[in-house]
Amino acid sequence: MNPLFQNFAVAVAGKLIDMGVAKFSGPHKATPEQRIGQIAKMLEALESEPEAGQDTARPPAGAPEVSKEAPPAPAATTTTEIMGTGPETEDIATACVPCALGHFSRSAGALEEAMRFKAQGITSNEIVDRVGGVLKEQNTLERYDLTPEKLRRSLLWEREIAEEALVESRRVRHVLEGLESIEQLEVVAAETAAFYRKLNRKWFKERFAQRGNKAEETAGGDTGA
Repeated sequence: MNPLFQNFAVAVAGKLIDMGVAKFSGPHKATPEQRIGQIAKMLEALESEPEAGQDTARPPAGAPEVSKEAPPAPAATTTTEIMGTGPETEDIATACVPCALGHFSRSAGALEEAMRFKAQGITSNEIVDRVGGVLKEQNTLERYDLTPEKLRRSLLWEREIAEEALVESRRVRHVLEGLESIEQLEVVAAETAAFYRKLNRKWFKERFAQRGNKAEETAGGDTGA
């Protein structure tokens, strides 16, 4: 307890004792000894109360302090992912003969549609737009579907068909790029339609022939076993 406050309490208690001596003789009044005992109990109670501003949660003076800091967190385990060092997957795309058939099919259809507007002249928007669509088809065929790299990776029988389609595509494109008359358009339209039928028949016949050869080889192998 604060010493200043303790001295003040003792002085007050003494004053009360002095003032009570004259009154303690009356009936039903406590004796001076009893009053002194009461004052002593009051002082003990005051001493046991915490001082103003003192943290009641803190341990008494002299007691060992207990650290309230949380224990350090365990060190995080870092997992290092090792990327695979194997060879990258190589692009194994081959020449797309069915794609070439699709381009020629659309080109033949567009040129036949263009001929419906021949009465409007070679500069008709209907003709010009359709010719532009055919040029787009053939450019895609040459620059994406039948590139030299894809031709080199193709099977021999597929490569022969793809190279034939590539040659005709270039020829059709050059004719359309230098188109000058309706008569010229009519000729290239008929030639494109005829080439598409020829290429489509050749592709299907050769594909089924290759399947038959594989089936015969498989059957022969089973018999020999």
